[in-house]
Amino acid sequence: MLRARNGDSVAMDALIRRYTGFVRLKASSYFLAGGDSDDLIQEGLIGLYKAVRDFRTDKETSFRSFAELCVTRQIITAIKTATRFKHAPLNTYVSFSHTPAGQEGDGECTLGDALPGPGVREPSVMVISTEELQSLVFTLGSGLSSLEADALRLYLEGASYEDMAERLECDTKTIDNALQRVKRKIVTHQKTREVLL
Repeated sequence: MLRARNGDSVAMDALIRRYTGFVRLKASSYFLAGGDSDDLIQEGLIGLYKAVRDFRTDKETSFRSFAELCVTRQIITAIKTATRFKHAPLNTYVSFSHTPAGQEGDGECTLGDALPGPGVREPSVMVISTEELQSLVFTLGSGLSSLEADALRLYLEGASYEDMAERLECDTKTIDNALQRVKRKIVTHQKTREVLL
């Protein structure tokens, strides 16, 4: 154990191999929301690493007892962190590069593709872009149901499907369907505005 703490990678590998079964056993008695057993095993191995790092030989305890405590604490901390939704903004963000249903855009138009892009400084392009935006705003203002308009507004604010569903008092499938309809209406609007050359 001391050799592992002092940077001996062979000793650390041997220690990890020796305690991996123990870590797996500990992890199997817990459940991590949004994760799987491998996540808990990894957390347990982090706890084992911390045990190697922090173990003091001058205390009246065995390394195995200390390692068990560190592994258990690390797993429990991971579970508590997951249930506090501390990383929810990172884990539930909404991307314009994905379709509203959340899949990669396999040739399918994403909401980011359907919305107008950044402005250009050329006067003719600015006039056309302004007219296009006004037309789109008018179409969206008059052509969307209240659910579609609210879902689009929350989507553009970066709300997750779960948050949108909670705030609009419906389920996530209803939100997904509403955003799919918005996307189709935007695409249809853009097709009617295309100029044939």
